[in-house]
Amino acid sequence: MLFKGKKAAYYTLGCKLNFAETATFGKSLAEMGVETVKNGEIADICLINTCSVTEVADHKCRQAIRRLVRKHPGAFVVVTGCYAQLQPEAIARIDGVDMVLGTNEKANLIRLLSDGLANRNSCGADAFYPTIASVEKTKDIKTFAPSCSRGNRTRYFLKVQDGCDYFCTYCTIPYARGFSRNAPIPFLVKQAEEVAREGGKEIVLTGVNIGDFGKSTGEKFIDLVKALDNVEGICRYRISSLEPDLLTDELIDYCAESRAFMPHWHIPLQSGSDTVLKLMHRHYGRQLFADKIAYIRRKMPKAFIGVDVMVGCRGETEECFEETYDFLNALDVTQLHVFPYSERSGTAALKIPYSVDETAKKERCHRLLELSDRKTHNFYKSHIGATAEVLLEKAVRGKEMHGFTDNYIRVEIPKGTDTELLDNKLVIVSLGDFNDDGTALMAQTVCNND
Repeated sequence: MLFKGKKAAYYTLGCKLNFAETATFGKSLAEMGVETVKNGEIADICLINTCSVTEVADHKCRQAIRRLVRKHPGAFVVVTGCYAQLQPEAIARIDGVDMVLGTNEKANLIRLLSDGLANRNSCGADAFYPTIASVEKTKDIKTFAPSCSRGNRTRYFLKVQDGCDYFCTYCTIPYARGFSRNAPIPFLVKQAEEVAREGGKEIVLTGVNIGDFGKSTGEKFIDLVKALDNVEGICRYRISSLEPDLLTDELIDYCAESRAFMPHWHIPLQSGSDTVLKLMHRHYGRQLFADKIAYIRRKMPKAFIGVDVMVGCRGETEECFEETYDFLNALDVTQLHVFPYSERSGTAALKIPYSVDETAKKERCHRLLELSDRKTHNFYKSHIGATAEVLLEKAVRGKEMHGFTDNYIRVEIPKGTDTELLDNKLVIVSLGDFNDDGTALMAQTVCNND
């Protein structure tokens, strides 16, 4: 009865994993009678799931918290996520925040929220003080909060792993998320089966360091992949990101022949300079990375390969950046996810003496983004005239319906096509030229394949 009839507002910053977790929180509250607030309505509960990957992310978190407090006066405001784990006291000092939950407490969010609401109701809002719910140190973060959600997309996001044992010099995520841990394979298979029963066709496997799956259960990631591949009704799986040293030839071989795992990889490189990779404490050199890309291309010639690149980190001299640029220019990849290095308090990277000024960071980002655009354009162009299977997504109001091929080419459905019954449908299309803004290929013919 405590929740029934209440309205909640949700706000998420950061990665796909955060969005999946927020959607799961929302689903749990909905099952208890909580409605999602509509435009113009005042929420009774606000849940903010934060990110702390950069200083900019921290700033955005603080802004979002204050904005929701103003927009929903009197609401019970809960803040969780990575920034909440790293800076709980700072968040608790923000006017209007009622509860701060660390990483270990996410699994108990509903119980803690219920207790918090009951306490505030009994003592009155003016006498209620913000609660920091026992934010644990990294070594004590051991809970795994399950998450499998659709959100607002056709694709479902299944959290299979959390935490990281790598402690790269620039990164705070292990401190925010804890050490690597995961749910057991049978539990994850049951979640995938539930997605199939709901009519879901595509699942993205999410986590912090997915290739480390099995650390807490004695299992292997390849065994999870094989088990999920056997779930009837799921037509497509995508792996959100895999560290290159954990991307095994065995996994590539299996996915190349798999029923449902798509020819789509996302692999963090961070730098194409061995000097910088060593400063970062990455677990590989650029030759290993190049060998992995070459092996994927031999097994999956048409695979989409996305690469993370960090620009301007400490120690990245002009010569090191040029090494990175030349390395990526020669590498047969599809797209670069480029982001500038951000100084993070408490990280080992601050001990590296050489720092890059902001102007140089912006120039380097710009060059790599231009390189990425050329590579993606050429990849798309090479598929014009081909036939492909596309999973369509419900069109956003005012936009054309679109979907993605197995190798993640965005395809737009032409105006005039009857799309009312095509949401979440697999269709066969002939790939035409680029759309007007160059972000997709146009479908010349559409044939329902469901």
